[in-house]
Amino acid sequence: MSFNRLIVSFLLLTASSYAQSMGNSGTINGTVTDPSGAAVAGASITIKNPVSGYTKSATADDAGTFKFNDVPMNNYRVSVTAGGFQPSQQDVSVRNSVAISLTFALKIGEKATSIDVTTDIGDVLENIPTAHVDIDSSTFNKLPTSTTSGLSDAITLATPGVVADSNGSFHPIGDHAETGFSVDNQPVTDQQSKLFSTSMPLNAFQSMEVIAGAPPAEYGDKTSLVVNAITKSGLGATKSYGGFTAQIGSFGTYGENFDWGIGTPKFGNFLVVNNVRSGRYLDSPELAAHHDRGNNETYFDRLDYQPTEYDTVHLNLFFSRAWFQTPNTYDQQSAGQDQRQQIRTFNIAPGWVHTFGASTSVTINPFFRHDEVQYFPSANIGSDLPVTLSQQRTLGNLGLKGDLSSVHGIHNIKAGVQVQHIFLTEAFGLGITDPAYNPVCQTSAGDAVANPKLINPGNCAGAGLTANPGLQPGLVPFDLTRGGKLFHFRGHTDIKEEAFYIEDSLNFKNFGIQAGLRADTYFGLVSQSGIQPRIGTSYQLKSTGTVFRLAYSRFFETPYNEGLILSSGTGGGGLAGNAFGAFGSTPLQPGRRDQYNAGFQQTVTKRILVDVSYLWKFTHNAFDFDTLLNTPITFPIEWHKSKIDGLSSKISFTETKGFSAYIVFGHTRARFFAPEIGGLIFNSPLDTGVFRIDHDQAFQQTTNLRYQRKKNSPWIDFTWRYDSGEVAGSVATLADAFALTGDQQQSIGFHCGSAYASVSKPITACATTASAALVKIPAAGTENDDRNPPRIVPRNLFDIGAGIDNLFHTERPRFTLRLTATNITNKQALYNFLSTFSGTHFIAPRSFVLETGLVW
Repeated sequence: MSFNRLIVSFLLLTASSYAQSMGNSGTINGTVTDPSGAAVAGASITIKNPVSGYTKSATADDAGTFKFNDVPMNNYRVSVTAGGFQPSQQDVSVRNSVAISLTFALKIGEKATSIDVTTDIGDVLENIPTAHVDIDSSTFNKLPTSTTSGLSDAITLATPGVVADSNGSFHPIGDHAETGFSVDNQPVTDQQSKLFSTSMPLNAFQSMEVIAGAPPAEYGDKTSLVVNAITKSGLGATKSYGGFTAQIGSFGTYGENFDWGIGTPKFGNFLVVNNVRSGRYLDSPELAAHHDRGNNETYFDRLDYQPTEYDTVHLNLFFSRAWFQTPNTYDQQSAGQDQRQQIRTFNIAPGWVHTFGASTSVTINPFFRHDEVQYFPSANIGSDLPVTLSQQRTLGNLGLKGDLSSVHGIHNIKAGVQVQHIFLTEAFGLGITDPAYNPVCQTSAGDAVANPKLINPGNCAGAGLTANPGLQPGLVPFDLTRGGKLFHFRGHTDIKEEAFYIEDSLNFKNFGIQAGLRADTYFGLVSQSGIQPRIGTSYQLKSTGTVFRLAYSRFFETPYNEGLILSSGTGGGGLAGNAFGAFGSTPLQPGRRDQYNAGFQQTVTKRILVDVSYLWKFTHNAFDFDTLLNTPITFPIEWHKSKIDGLSSKISFTETKGFSAYIVFGHTRARFFAPEIGGLIFNSPLDTGVFRIDHDQAFQQTTNLRYQRKKNSPWIDFTWRYDSGEVAGSVATLADAFALTGDQQQSIGFHCGSAYASVSKPITACATTASAALVKIPAAGTENDDRNPPRIVPRNLFDIGAGIDNLFHTERPRFTLRLTATNITNKQALYNFLSTFSGTHFIAPRSFVLETGLVW
């Protein structure tokens, strides 16, 4: 398909579409009759999965029919009750967008108004090779999440093997930012943390399926974690629903959230308008936040229209704006640094689903997403330390995804294409303002010397000085303290990607098989293609409630788009001559990954499910980001290869008398192998051997406990998070710690005996015992970049939320009240410290948010 045709198709569908995408969700409809075949109007129908918490109810119309739209891919129990009839149940498995039709012929019996659908968790056990967790809004609505990064928090708190990172980011299964989203069947593989592109609001989502192993062939680009998300809809909501809440909290936090859904059997609309302001918008490089205010406004609207029983169309509209300050260190605050960033995002995504008979459907999803990022220096660039920065970049993604789903016997076949055209424009400026950042000459004591005439290391000896062994020559022309000039870069490129995939999921007796093939082509700064076979099998022992899984997957990973042009530049004002320490000599290449997954699910009693997964993945051309100091400006980099393996698990306790719980935990080894083969890195090249990257963490776990006696009664939600600590490679020895500034030593709690370092009093030597409270420094002679690297010390964090969903016991509207407290023990802890890849960031101190509102 040509891209001109793609654009025409996009415009036509945008003009004619009004809303519902079911390409990554399903439909369940049916009829309820009495023994004579007559319709049973008013029958109550409930669909439920006790593990994910997904529950929906409907009432049969005058013809005895019912319908559930946008049902997440999963197994469910469907229950029907009606006065004067015996209750009835059926188990269904939703695997694609082809509608499932059920018939309930009720038998005459005593009156029944309810039925227990959580008797045995084994009734909805999934016999598929894909390792995943399902997170329903009933779960994440009450999680104690941040007001500024709710979506990322919900994924991190509920998914095994996912490690929390700073600024609303997370490490998915040993990788950095290798997460792909599918929102109502629209693929979104660009970065979604609040530094890059404001993610969609959490209250817009109905449910999420988070795939952590062996994703089907329809998913490409970023596949370490795949989030298959379904938004809320107003279709069929003849009685409006939604709410308004207002928030006030610590650090000058204020916010308002509004959502509203309304519809008819053919029309529907769901709207979200949110706003949040905070005095601690980003994670600060100091425990106390300085210059850290920010605000974020988001708008989401989903329109649905079902003109016939065979056609459903939808339109998703999203717009957001984020403005925030870059947090300062103490020195930067004293100098008056005032660097800021603004992000504006909009997204247009129509879709159309058409069914052919009872077994085949076609889904078409065009989309256009645009991000604009602006980074502003201080009005007086002399106030910027150690560099003054500016950036303006845009990222546009125009594409189309279309697939055909068909069910034939035991076969569940899906084939499709995905094409996209990515438009990148980057403008970047930098100048060094601190003479100690990259000194050409230094004194015998190692102190930097600021002298505009000393720009050649060969002249140092004549001035009675020595050359700086860590000098980066490419930076000298842009050192404003030595007569240099501002570096300016501007570039534009287009990237075209095309993919074809076909997959088949089938169940034969106790076996489940998932086989697929995906082919990708990538035309950007480089041109490459990749064939990706994927095969997995599962086996269910129904007598013991056990499912075993085994899978192999091949992936073709494309480079990050954010900062790609500058980071890949090799000349023409770019990065010739290793300017800025860019050690790669070619543009970033797509990566190729082989991944193996094994695992099992086991029911324990009728209400406990244990899911355990092991993965091993080997990647040629492994990606990461390099952060410029502690700023939100990042550039993609690429290493020769990586080997990542790990074990993760989730234990689910389904609701029993109002109590429910889950535990997720993971162990990940992330070993990367130098040299760096592409991209921009702002310090010396790392060791040429193997090293643990900062995605590596030996163990992390999250325990969530919740109690709510009945619907609308008071509730409490408690979360305990433990992290064993990520790699902190900048303090490998005590000598490294002694060389830090007083501010840096204070950040890690460095002390000599009982004497602790301060901003004005660094510790340069210690006759007794020196150590750090927040970073584990290896003992002398034991440091090893692979086996014993320095790490952030382990931490335990406790969060709690409590509230009531019907404060005044009214019917409609209901008034709500909620209190959320995070880090309730006020634990002082770091995400990272002087990381090559992410800088220094503290975990936020104890904070509170009080929320009140009404729901209708």
